[in-house]
Amino acid sequence: MSAGSGGDGGLESSLEASISSSCSFGVTRARIFKIIVIGDSNVGKTCLTYRFCTSCFPERTEATIGVDFRERTVDIDGERIKIQLWDTAGQERFRKSMVHHYYRNVHAVVFVYDITNMASFQSLPAWIEECKQHLISNDVPRILVGNKCDLLACIQVPTDMAQKFADSHSMPMFETSAKRTNDHVEAIFMTLAHKLKSHKPLILSQPPDSTVELNSGPKTLFPCGC
Repeated sequence: MSAGSGGDGGLESSLEASISSSCSFGVTRARIFKIIVIGDSNVGKTCLTYRFCTSCFPERTEATIGVDFRERTVDIDGERIKIQLWDTAGQERFRKSMVHHYYRNVHAVVFVYDITNMASFQSLPAWIEECKQHLISNDVPRILVGNKCDLLACIQVPTDMAQKFADSHSMPMFETSAKRTNDHVEAIFMTLAHKLKSHKPLILSQPPDSTVELNSGPKTLFPCGC
């Protein structure tokens, strides 16, 4: 559990009650892991989470206002694991009111930059610092993702530069494209799921079809160039 979570005794008691109640109604228990996806606006965070959760690419996406939420249940070694992906707005004015909820009880972090936009790569230290400010401990798994690798003619961030940065922060690094099928997107999130399954306890149990609506308010449509 991240350093941002508190009240362990009460949490454990509530979990025991939740598990007991779920089992009594015959609901299959699933471990749930909260993974936050952060980075500048327009780096393709929404497209990446959409690709993993639906196996599709959204030709048009909405600018994230506050926090967007998606989840997918996977089977790992015969156990049901629910992966919750929290995607926050890259612009401070859209995320300020939600940021404390966003960083609460985080199990893993995915940092995303656009390999065709050097500024988005240069912003990564600021995103790492924000994690520190919200008490995301160093033992929380992190992955660095360079998106839009299908745009070969537009690359601004060399792979070796990104790899050096990832190594300096003890993170694995992937380059991918949310637009292309089977281009590491599955591997990115499943790598985290396998790691979390081995190290983290059960934090929540809920019916398989329950959902949470967090994203509201007016949005602007724009073509997704992921």
